Amino acid sequence: MGAASSWTAVLVAGAALLAGCDSGSKPAAGAANKVRVGYIGLTCEAPIFTAYEKGFFKEEGLDVTLVKCEWANYKDVLALGGFDVTHHLIMYFLKPVEQGLDVKFTGGIHRGCLRVQALTKGKIDSIAALRGKRIGVPGMGTPPFIFANRVLGAHGIDPGKEITWMVFPAGELGLALAKGEVDAVADSEPIGSLLLADGKVKNIADQATDAPYKDEYCCAVLVNGKFLAANPKAAAAATRALLKAAKWVEKNPAAAARMSVEKKYLASNPELNTVAIASLKYAPSVSGAEAAVKSAAAEMKRAGMLNATTDVDELAKRAFVHFDDVTDQWLDSVQVPAVAGGQVPSDEPARLRAELAATQGDPWCGLACCVLDPSFPKPASSARKN
Repeated sequence: MGAASSWTAVLVAGAALLAGCDSGSKPAAGAANKVRVGYIGLTCEAPIFTAYEKGFFKEEGLDVTLVKCEWANYKDVLALGGFDVTHHLIMYFLKPVEQGLDVKFTGGIHRGCLRVQALTKGKIDSIAALRGKRIGVPGMGTPPFIFANRVLGAHGIDPGKEITWMVFPAGELGLALAKGEVDAVADSEPIGSLLLADGKVKNIADQATDAPYKDEYCCAVLVNGKFLAANPKAAAAATRALLKAAKWVEKNPAAAARMSVEKKYLASNPELNTVAIASLKYAPSVSGAEAAVKSAAAEMKRAGMLNATTDVDELAKRAFVHFDDVTDQWLDSVQVPAVAGGQVPSDEPARLRAELAATQGDPWCGLACCVLDPSFPKPASSARKN
């Protein structure tokens, strides 16, 4: 293939990827306050929806367009400039960054959305007991798969040789476990919480409670490298808006859950979404995100998911950027209101049980945070403009 044909193929591939997102028109050249924020439609993206709906982006002087994408091409569309900013899972982007993807983490959003689970009455009760077993995941290379690999590697188990990986749609992991098709599953919110609430499983590894993962940020703000270089002030402003929104979600989880559903950002219902959001720890941090990039990279390398020659410190330094006016000290000064009815009610467990009992069909399929089955029908794609 000649040089001209090669470039044509690259351009066609790029156009096809960008077509997977509804981004509206691109910002005009020199429009430094125009920012496109990408999202998929997940429970854990509540700070994105909050920053938009509560005016936090506007407070920062930004003219924001929300760009809805699909899992299948999310990383590539960000790299190609289909949107400028988002927040997403650190582990999901570290391998691409190692391979040269030009994106930067700028601040931590939340902790604790990944788990490894086994049957409540089964024989699996520890990570060591998983050696030689079958583990169900929502996809190879997905965050639950990566988390399980990290945990196994930390316990001396070779995930590539001593585990049989089996892929199921996220909403079918509990069924696969119940039918004996797998010995354990690796999942994320709200799947993990819903399986626990239904009494089907017990946690074998929990990112929200187990050391060293419980203090590690799983999701962080991400900025396209070229956008950052051209618009550092806008990148910093978008980061501030998202971190402030994360504080608001932490203080008002039920309100954030209702708003996400009522505004049709995701396919769920308020009760289930409240449980999923409440199980996460929205305590935004700059230093915490930087530490998470380094610790995740170190364990991913130990588990064989990064190259053996990769310098973890260099990778972490390359993957993270600091803004002078976005610091932990600034975050400590940020105050957000507690809105009436915004907190999780004391009878939420009973509400959840009632909702599960009333749900027809499979209550877990497609219900938001980090549900990684791209084939599940999502709400109609739309570009939203402030």
